[in-house]
Amino acid sequence: MKHLFYLFLVCATSRVSAQQVPLTDLQHHNIAVISYHYRHDAVFDSIARKYAPISLFRISSPQWNDLNDRLKYYDILIFLLSPQTHSDDELVKFINERKGIVVRSGQGEEDSPQSASLAAQQIFGGGKTRLGYAVPQAVGMQADSLEKIDHIMAEAIAGKATPGGVVLVAKDGKVIFEKAYGHLTYNGTRAVRTDDLYDLASVTKIAATTPAIMKLYDDGRLRLDDPVSKYVARTRTIADKKDIRIREALLHEAGYTPYIKYFEKLQPSDLSTDSSAQYPVKVADRYYLRAHYFEDVMWSTTLASPVLTRGKFVYSDISMYMMREVIEKIVHRPMNEFLTDSLYRPLGLQTTGFLPRNCFDSSRIVPTTENDSWFRTMQLRGYAHDPGAAMAGGVSGHAGLFSDANDLAILYQMFLNKGVYGGKRYYKPATIALFTSRQSKVSPRGLGFDRPDPSKQYPSRFASAQSFGHTGYTGTFVWVDPAVNLICIVLTNRVYPEVIDNVNTLQRMNIRGRILDQVYQSIRQKH
Repeated sequence: MKHLFYLFLVCATSRVSAQQVPLTDLQHHNIAVISYHYRHDAVFDSIARKYAPISLFRISSPQWNDLNDRLKYYDILIFLLSPQTHSDDELVKFINERKGIVVRSGQGEEDSPQSASLAAQQIFGGGKTRLGYAVPQAVGMQADSLEKIDHIMAEAIAGKATPGGVVLVAKDGKVIFEKAYGHLTYNGTRAVRTDDLYDLASVTKIAATTPAIMKLYDDGRLRLDDPVSKYVARTRTIADKKDIRIREALLHEAGYTPYIKYFEKLQPSDLSTDSSAQYPVKVADRYYLRAHYFEDVMWSTTLASPVLTRGKFVYSDISMYMMREVIEKIVHRPMNEFLTDSLYRPLGLQTTGFLPRNCFDSSRIVPTTENDSWFRTMQLRGYAHDPGAAMAGGVSGHAGLFSDANDLAILYQMFLNKGVYGGKRYYKPATIALFTSRQSKVSPRGLGFDRPDPSKQYPSRFASAQSFGHTGYTGTFVWVDPAVNLICIVLTNRVYPEVIDNVNTLQRMNIRGRILDQVYQSIRQKH
């Protein structure tokens, strides 16, 4: 393939001055893509949007001065040009004035969807400083083996384990498999899309709360052997809680009560169908919780709950309620704001966050239940499925985070990169190694992270001792294996239409484990 070298020019295989690409600090830029008779702008656009929010302008007979004014809010311009546009003097003048990056398709083989994809990746550092996008063969994996995932997901949908889902696999820094399956609901016509947002449930623990604790540990703002009471003052006078360490909470060895049904304490006067200063906490559409309910009822109940199993592994959501309090006491701001500003936005994550209805149209969010039998007798779409997280205002340490698969892949690629992504360091390598390795004498767990249990062949008989991840009650799953440079993400809404006996069908059919097995098999069969 012919190399094309022009100032500010990027094509399928060319390089541009290091000052121009790959782009850095994406959260500080507004990016516009101007397509002028470029055949494959849809492909370029789809790849570019995986890295940053962009605005696409398709131009046929431009008035360049008018366009210049329309682009006044954008500081980075990417021009997509066909081979015939080189003689347009006004265009050249415009590009020189705005100092844009130019992608010009070549002739013949160079003018292809593949070249458009590669151009977008080169501009944003795909496969170098950020995730790339390729076919399985590019990383030595067997496409035929990966295609068996289609059959597993078809089986899950037919068996009413979930109405649909998304599966993403990344290997060696490249997304090599990303597919959407089924529909948002069993009776609906809207097919699942790969950029749909899912309620992550307990994956929140390793995609929000634990990374926040890691950041504070990395910066020397907390120690793992600090007592939780150093930061949560009300625990200092509670005999069974005052000496519990942060390390114990992260390992689920603090002895906290596993789960508290806060919704059982609700009184009719606690809820309203209208919002007001008295009822500001939105827990569902047209459904509001009274002010200070978390402090008055939920937190008091939490502090009064007994500690019975300290030193043993007993999985507890209360551990992560506590960790949120620790985080917010140290940073003096809500945990969701801290994560957005210090981690999600700098990484280029575009969907990951709490309270998604504040940022996204509900059509992009996959519904969890049609009938929440706990206290919200309506469809839940964009509100935390977990009742405790919803009643805490949608932001909690144990649940409440929403995301799409690509964002999660970026987050965990940074982990695989030992804390570096997009040319920026987020964590020290030693911090990632510490939290994701086995730190318990009584379980395989890491600090906040789940890890493989060979005795149960969990999550896969092929998972290495270095691997880590987590599951979520709503049907979500993330697994990362540094031994083979692998990320596997499965997002489903298995709790739809409601939490009944067959909600565990996804687990009983071992859908997530079988998908991960198949991914490992694809690697093992490459020779």
